[in-house]
This record gives sequence, structure tokens and C-alpha cells, in this order.
Amino acid sequence: MLINILNDEKFVDLMQRHIEEVMLYLFDNDQNFGILCKIEHLTFEPELPEHITSEFRPMTLFYLAGYTYDSARIDGDRLIFEAGFGPENIGSFVTVPLPSIMQIIIDETPIFINHAVYKPSEQKEEQSGGGVENSMAAFLSNPENQKFLKKK
Repeated sequence: MLINILNDEKFVDLMQRHIEEVMLYLFDNDQNFGILCKIEHLTFEPELPEHITSEFRPMTLFYLAGYTYDSARIDGDRLIFEAGFGPENIGSFVTVPLPSIMQIIIDETPIFINHAVYKPSEQKEEQSGGGVENSMAAFLSNPENQKFLKKK
């Protein structure tokens, strides 16, 4: 039955690997892209104000271009990028579990669709550590990002 496959952990892992491979290909080819993902599985560091988060829909599209694209990195089973939100352009690191990405989009056309049902486990979240630390580690792992650090 289809629902059994979509809920199967091995199928979710397979889709996660495909998502990672597609995004790595796009990064290797300097191709901007969008991700449509389930907002309930995302974390924001620092947290965004209520007047911004209340505007998010259950499925939200993030377009990775410019600084957001340049800051994007895959760290284990998560995509991490920095983006500005709202009219105030409030900066926040966004952490997206790969299986919660439902589509990868280029020029308004989905090039990848994920039908797997992702259910985050508490054990995985406990093992992954804090969002800010993981985001900063991913950011600092790229030597090109040193230019963004304040010098004393």
C-alpha cells in the first residue's frame, strides 16, 4: 500500500539522500534554487518575532539566492542558511531537516518532489545539539566566511 511506503523509514532515508544529492549538485553548479518545506520542522536562531512567524504558511517557500545562497550549507541531515525576514530584515539562521523539504524549485518549476512522510524523532534532535552552535559551526567551516566576522 502506498501509505506504508511513504511512511517507511528506509524510504524517508532514501528521499533524504536524494534531496542532499540534488542540492549538492546545485551548489556545485552555482545554481540558485527554492525549497518548499514544512514550517513546523524548521528552527530559527535567533527566534523570529511573532508578527513574522504568524505570516508563515504550513508549507513555506524559501528562495536561496544572494547572501542566503552563499550562507547555505548542508550539515549532516540538515540544510542551514541565514536569511532576513520582515520589513526590518531580521537576520536568523534557518535549520531545515532535509526530509522536511517537499520540493526543490528552479525558475518556478519543481525539479524534485519528496512524497515521504517525515516524522522527526526526539532522539535525533537530542543528538544533533543546539541550533545556534550547529549553524555557527557550519558557517565557520567555510574559510570564505571569515570575512564576515567582526575584527576587534
